[in-house]
Amino acid sequence: MRHLRFVVTAAVVSAAALTLASCAGDGGGSGEYDPDADVTLTFAFWGNDDRADRYNQLIEAFQTEHPNITVNTTFTDFPSYWEKRQTEVAGGGLPDVFQFSDSYLRQYAEPGHVLDLGEVSDYVDFSTFDDALLGTGRLNDVQYSLPTGYSMWANFVNDDVLADYDIAAPEGGSTFDAFDEWMAGVTDATDGTVYGGTDYTQRIQVFELVLRANGGNLYTEDGELGFTEDELRDFWASGDDIRDGVTVPQVELEAISPVSGFGAGLTASEMSWSNFLGGYLADSGAESIWIVAPPTAVEGSKDLYQQGGLQMAIASNTDHPEASAIFLDYVVNSPEAGEIFGTTLGFPASSSKLAGTTLEGVDKQVADYIASVADRVGEAPPVPVIGYGSLEQTFWDLGKELGLGTITVDEAVERFFTEADVILE
Repeated sequence: MRHLRFVVTAAVVSAAALTLASCAGDGGGSGEYDPDADVTLTFAFWGNDDRADRYNQLIEAFQTEHPNITVNTTFTDFPSYWEKRQTEVAGGGLPDVFQFSDSYLRQYAEPGHVLDLGEVSDYVDFSTFDDALLGTGRLNDVQYSLPTGYSMWANFVNDDVLADYDIAAPEGGSTFDAFDEWMAGVTDATDGTVYGGTDYTQRIQVFELVLRANGGNLYTEDGELGFTEDELRDFWASGDDIRDGVTVPQVELEAISPVSGFGAGLTASEMSWSNFLGGYLADSGAESIWIVAPPTAVEGSKDLYQQGGLQMAIASNTDHPEASAIFLDYVVNSPEAGEIFGTTLGFPASSSKLAGTTLEGVDKQVADYIASVADRVGEAPPVPVIGYGSLEQTFWDLGKELGLGTITVDEAVERFFTEADVILE
């Protein structure tokens, strides 16, 4: 089945506009589901062509079981996705069902933009989830979303590149200095044909690793930033050396966006969530990709955690809450979803979805990686603050400016904290 790709034009919408926008509404559902009535749902997600193809397969299976429910899809890259959702919130027009993130839980739940899943509990099975994973979509004892799976932060390495240039894989869980040396060695060995990696200081998740290794977090339980200007300055400054000819130049990444440097075969490594393996294989065309533990700032620290960030939610103003719930349940709970997606949406969070997952090949590789870092897993961080998604995007955008050389570290720190004050006020 071919899919239609929806291209979104980025819109600049402030976090304040999202917070101040009118609530999505009370919903237009009758509370009674008629299985014979024809229903059309809108479903939005972020991802790549591989994810879109898998969703097309799942929707085809779903519509075979529920021929009266038509599901129309749209997808974009991650940054454009949330810009589009913010625009929709301002206009009261969120998709019926949409791929969600725990990063936006407070931001969307507190103003009433997402449905309390307890209102459609007859159509969703919650018993298949461990309570800890249910908690990733719960706020003030209300279940607003459900995880498709969970992931661990990981370091991906293109085995084809290593074989072509006779380069040894990096040591998992090494120091950042040791990993930087490895990346420099790759760039030298390939004469810059392939770079050692991407500037990981652009990723707030790597900064989070450093903070957690030292006993901190990105944010506090009270909704405040959990780090200082000096800590952020030290982190971004630590990337100065790798930005100078070691990692892929930002200008090259801008030219291939939304494909990553790793996906395009420009780098030998890239840090991201463990569920990205399938997509990376599809994008890069590599025969084999290793997953190794990311570097750590403090040996023996509990800096990793189970991240149930990729979730599914329903718009509070949907005209079809029951049909939306039936589809959401199929995505997060069906054995068919486990069979089609494997671990590409995270390691299955529900027991019923896991039952349909054959852990072999890529999926077993992800499962083995998760098991290998079990002794490094600590407690989950606090529920993300309102505006965390905007903070993450701001962090990434400033990191890219550092890569382009259009801003200094001191200027980037100042701008981040200035924008954070606005986002978190």
